[in-house]
Amino acid sequence: MKGATVIDLINGSKKPLFTFELLPPLKGHSIDRIYKTIENLLEYEPAYINFTSHRNEEVLTERPDGLLERRVTRKRPGTIALAAAVKYKYNVNVVPHILCGGFSREETENALIEMNFLGINDVLALRGDPPRGSRVFIPSPGGHRNTNELVQQITDMNGGHYLDPELKNTAATSFCIGVAGYPEKHFEAPNMKNDLVNLKRKVDAGACYIVTQMFFDNGKFYAFRDAVRAMGITVPLIPGIKPVTAMTDVNLLPQTFHIDMPEELVHELSKCRTDEEAREVGVEWSVMQSRDLLKNEVPGIHYYTLGRSENVARIVKSSF
Repeated sequence: MKGATVIDLINGSKKPLFTFELLPPLKGHSIDRIYKTIENLLEYEPAYINFTSHRNEEVLTERPDGLLERRVTRKRPGTIALAAAVKYKYNVNVVPHILCGGFSREETENALIEMNFLGINDVLALRGDPPRGSRVFIPSPGGHRNTNELVQQITDMNGGHYLDPELKNTAATSFCIGVAGYPEKHFEAPNMKNDLVNLKRKVDAGACYIVTQMFFDNGKFYAFRDAVRAMGITVPLIPGIKPVTAMTDVNLLPQTFHIDMPEELVHELSKCRTDEEAREVGVEWSVMQSRDLLKNEVPGIHYYTLGRSENVARIVKSSF
């Protein structure tokens, strides 16, 4: 079953889109919390929901003889199944993430075939982070080194070209491909110009739209948008927002995502004595960001929820 893709929704909407992102539950946990989060936000008519993907991790476990054994695990499996379950339970568009890191080209092709069979024709293509404990991204054997290579593989499948050249009479897929952009540049890029060149490679390979990394200063998004357009990149650019939810975010978010926090926001958070107070600051700041972005003609706003819905519901209700 094929329907409107993300780019169709963007181009066909007379108003900016509200969208959000969820993490699959930890291994062994129930899907019920995901359903509850979605149900809390459905009344605001999300255009689509993203589901993150997570690479395998290597962990060391102690054996009965006292020696350490290296074991491969994935903490949050089930991205494709979760996306399909949500798509058909709530009749909403879903966008699974697909990564370079931790996957071979063959595994990627098989995952895309599964999505195609399930009627999922949207995907967000990402390189993914280096393995935990490593500062350098190393592709899996037979995997992609860069996102533009991953985008090209998906584009090739849209043209009916699979990895096995001997396949005949192949069916073309119809994936709409999203990619990530970084208003404060990707932390591995030596400078913003280099990062923009990489972004253009992804678009030239077939990406239909760009969704940004979180940011807390709208001025940086507008400067990034101007730079993106100056590079000749014309696809829709969707800002991504992450509401502050805890006092520790003031240090944790910049360290984890390599972003800056405006001094005014840091000052307001410094006055908080509880996480509840910090969440209120986060809601107020995100409402301010959202209203300003909507006044400045963005095609939509994408919210990074990390499984929280009450604060995002308040933000959307006060902004859209």
